[in-house]
Amino acid sequence: MPKKPRTPASDSSPAPDALAPRHIAVVGAGIAGIACARTLVQAGHRVTVFEKSSGAGGRMATRDSEFGGFDHGTQYFTVRDARFEKALATASGLVRPWSANTVRILDELGRVVASALPSREAHWVASPGMNALVRQWAQPLAAAGSLVLDTEVSRIETDRLHPQRWQLQTEGPGTGGRVHSGFDAVVLALPAAQAHALLLSSQQGKALLPELAGVSVAPCWTLMLAFPQAMQPTLSHLGPQWNAARSTHHRIAWLARESSKPGRGQIERWTVQASPAWSQRHLEDDAERVKAKLLKAFTEVTDIRAQPPHAVVHRWRHAQTMEPLGKPFAWNAKSRIGACGDWCLGHRVEDGFVSGLEMALAIC
Repeated sequence: MPKKPRTPASDSSPAPDALAPRHIAVVGAGIAGIACARTLVQAGHRVTVFEKSSGAGGRMATRDSEFGGFDHGTQYFTVRDARFEKALATASGLVRPWSANTVRILDELGRVVASALPSREAHWVASPGMNALVRQWAQPLAAAGSLVLDTEVSRIETDRLHPQRWQLQTEGPGTGGRVHSGFDAVVLALPAAQAHALLLSSQQGKALLPELAGVSVAPCWTLMLAFPQAMQPTLSHLGPQWNAARSTHHRIAWLARESSKPGRGQIERWTVQASPAWSQRHLEDDAERVKAKLLKAFTEVTDIRAQPPHAVVHRWRHAQTMEPLGKPFAWNAKSRIGACGDWCLGHRVEDGFVSGLEMALAIC
């Protein structure tokens, strides 16, 4: 028997027609949010992306200074998924390999206790900074007026004019203090804790809360150091011969010489990331106190005793996934609210991309 043709969705229908173009709100412009938004647009849907910061990127972030940039969030990424590899091909010239096979495992005193063999898996960075990749992918959305920056979503509500749709209350210097309405679905491409807080504001969105309950994401304090004195003719660089290291020091988990990455400036710069446990214990400490403690640990590990003219710390409240969701995304078909991010699968850049992509495909 031939199937009856579907009727167009209306505001009074129980849910939008799966084949009809829809207007979807994506909250968060990190790699998961932008991957989700791009895929939805390619499928013919209308998308509005809300981002509380002044630019896209999320933890694929770059902090500029008078001495050069620091990748103070994500340090590099790997490519294991064919879909991610295909997407990266659209960013030719921005993605470059970083020879990170000098990574060492260090003890509390900075001594090498295990030397990593050259990795067979390529390590990649975006140039001139890690934020360049997501910002390029977000550019078509910005050009179409679909990327709303400096705007934080504070609440998800039923649309007052069309009860089958959603509206978002926003705050911030962008388009904050107003209501954006008419959304057929909402995707929270945010850290799990922030997604959890927004879901609490929606009665129907609470259906997703049990899924997010087991997710655990640790914070991270990051120290950024610059040593312009290393540019003197007699000095090519300061400290050890390696460019990146994983550390067992009780304060430090990772160190990287930023100036060793392709497309970066030559001034000696280091990014130091504290361990999850230490960051959690000192999460609410004064920034100057954290800086002093991490700088002391950096000296112990690298034996660099010169005073850096530039030393700044940044606190990431939601950094490294400790317990992931265990699937690419969370989605409630009845409420048409979903959540995605690297925390769904792990902590890699690629996990964020795959999560956003799979979230969009589920909506489509």
